[in-house]
Amino acid sequence: MPSFPSPFGSDDGDLFDGYDEFVSDHVPRPGEFLEPHDLLTGADHVAFHRLTRDCFEERKVYDMTFNYNLARLNLDTRHTGAGYRYAVERDDADDAVEADDIDRVLRAEFTPTTPFCPQTHTLTIGSFRAWNGLSERHEYDLIRVRAAPMHHQSEAINEQLADLEQTYLETGDVTADPGGDTEIGSNPMERSMENEGLSRGSPDAPF
Repeated sequence: MPSFPSPFGSDDGDLFDGYDEFVSDHVPRPGEFLEPHDLLTGADHVAFHRLTRDCFEERKVYDMTFNYNLARLNLDTRHTGAGYRYAVERDDADDAVEADDIDRVLRAEFTPTTPFCPQTHTLTIGSFRAWNGLSERHEYDLIRVRAAPMHHQSEAINEQLADLEQTYLETGDVTADPGGDTEIGSNPMERSMENEGLSRGSPDAPF
């Protein structure tokens, strides 16, 4: 009988690094959102990224181009500069979150496979909602998400992510509409999937 690929990446071993490996040449370079902060490397990166895999699997944050859990992009040796990098936010940063009930903040920066990736908008929003909607799974009070500046619409996408973040801090609602142009970076198929998810009204829908 034919085998079916695992969403966790146990198949195609020659193409993917393992979730227990940190291969420095196969992860994105940290961008400006992470640079002044305490970058996760080695075992710290591995531990959080394995948790990310589980959160994304529960909330169905999938890369539609490759048809796999978005966390697996970090391990895909065909796209060694794409995926997520993480850093613990430093309290003394000029743009650090200032809130009485927020102590530990993690920053996550997503680098897509191309500067014109049409999924970056929906994937970063889906990531924010997965991590913060499942906050009992990790030690952070807030996970802030941004698109890397190499993406041609990173400025507009990051403005929406900042708006979503602020709404979440004020209301605790990860499902709020970030506002602005909801069609940033999306194509008709993505918009159809977004509308379908909203019509179902499921709290597990990533977008």
